[in-house]
Amino acid sequence: MLSSYSKTHQAFFGNWTNQIAGNINRYYNNWSYYFSLKETNASLVAENAALRNQLASNYITIDTSKKVGNLVLRKDSIEIVRKFYYYPAKVVGNTFTLQKNYIWIERGANQGVRKDMAAISPDGSIVGVVVEVNENYSKIMSLLHRNSKVSAMLKRDKIAGSIEWDGADPYTLVLKNISKSADPKIGDTVLTSPYSSNFPSQLMIGKVINIVKDPSSNFLTLNVKATTNFFNLEYIYLIENKRMEEQRQLEKPETTNE
Repeated sequence: MLSSYSKTHQAFFGNWTNQIAGNINRYYNNWSYYFSLKETNASLVAENAALRNQLASNYITIDTSKKVGNLVLRKDSIEIVRKFYYYPAKVVGNTFTLQKNYIWIERGANQGVRKDMAAISPDGSIVGVVVEVNENYSKIMSLLHRNSKVSAMLKRDKIAGSIEWDGADPYTLVLKNISKSADPKIGDTVLTSPYSSNFPSQLMIGKVINIVKDPSSNFLTLNVKATTNFFNLEYIYLIENKRMEEQRQLEKPETTNE
């Protein structure tokens, strides 16, 4: 009755009911947002995979030139083909406290996964390599595995070596076979090298935190703080190199018949 006959009371009760309704809607939206996080994350992962597939670095230019005498004939000077494909996958299992750690994902042969595909985290740092595949699930050898070995390089001068894990600290990797002529510094960035058949070059691995010099060797050992957080992986991206088999065929050691 007060709000019907008094404009002052009408304004007061109107503001009061609007405030209550606003609080109710805010709490409802917060709860709705919380329960839709899973769907939102999946959507973002799919969107990121689509964006990664559009990167120019996934493509290579074909040299279609033919040289006839001094004349160069070109079929198409801008012809390009896709070399790398990205696929999102949900992590369903992960170990990081063992000497040989693995990651399991809910994506398998039926969804295009093949053995030896590379795996990276959502921020683009490397995670590991696929070692087993069945119909709908796959197993990844984590970078935190005593048998893991990835071709890596120092970003500053492109000197290449091998990134491994010594089984001690899950935050620290080891970059081996770096020539002393490289003269690395604390804080140098370590990336994947162009020599890897699994990973595209220049993916993030970590930062140099310690340099070990062996007087009896011409090589250095660098301790590297890993960029990847292996403790909270929820989604990863698989990378397929369409030319991996061709590259590996030429990399096989020659066999001789005695």
